[in-house]
Amino acid sequence: MIQDWRDLVQVLVNGVMAGSVLMLPAIGFNCIFAVLRYPNFAVAGYATVGAFAGWIANVQWGLPAGLALVAAFLVAGAAGLLAEEAALKPLRPSGALTVAIASVALTILLENVVRFFFGNSLRGYDLPVLRDWRFDGIRVNPQQLSNTAYALAAAAALFALLAFTRLGRAMRAVADNPQLADIKGVDPDRIARVAVFIGAGLAGFGGMLIGLDTSIDPLTGFRVVLSVFAAAVVGGLGSIPGAALGAMVVGIGEEMASVVLEPAYRTVTAFLAILLVLTIRPEGLLGRRG
Repeated sequence: MIQDWRDLVQVLVNGVMAGSVLMLPAIGFNCIFAVLRYPNFAVAGYATVGAFAGWIANVQWGLPAGLALVAAFLVAGAAGLLAEEAALKPLRPSGALTVAIASVALTILLENVVRFFFGNSLRGYDLPVLRDWRFDGIRVNPQQLSNTAYALAAAAALFALLAFTRLGRAMRAVADNPQLADIKGVDPDRIARVAVFIGAGLAGFGGMLIGLDTSIDPLTGFRVVLSVFAAAVVGGLGSIPGAALGAMVVGIGEEMASVVLEPAYRTVTAFLAILLVLTIRPEGLLGRRG
């Protein structure tokens, strides 16, 4: 229970750090949705693939965590692009619901591929053991703080790409109106492939951040997919800033819930967040009415 202001600050700090980890898969989810207009739940599988790619880079190849995160992004992005072209793209003419269902099946497939090669055992990264920092009774874990910094840096890089580059402007144009963008000389198919690569890569990046905070196994992405989806819905489907805001709301909400509920019930917060937003503001906090 929260007894004084320090307890409240501790919950808020924990919530922000948890939300920053959720932020990247949620941004990846919305990045794909903004361009292709279907919910791609395979981000859970891409998160797992990225987590294990980062584990190989860090533990078996001896790369530091920062470079291993780059490997996680690249491998997950490549896996997402391959899966999109081979499995999901042929289903797009059948409608968004069909592709969304297929993406759930794709997540299960990816998880079992990882399980085939790595088994079910928990695996940890090669990280130094550091004591928590204490500030007037408030504890801050150095690794979680590093994870937050990595997440914010990746999100800032994406925002810069979208705001200041020709590719970013093309992605925003296709997200707004693919037919008009095509008339203006922007290839929607090429932009769709870029969006899938970036979205899947960010999911893999976030999957490794989850592993840096705890450990990884083939269900790493599946465990957080509901929270990721809740963050995307709360912020507004298709909105990149909305995904970042929604992740913070869900992260803080889950930490608040853990104060009064058993840990096993903290995911109830994600359900409640989705129901509340769909009831009061269906387009999400930063979404646009469609």
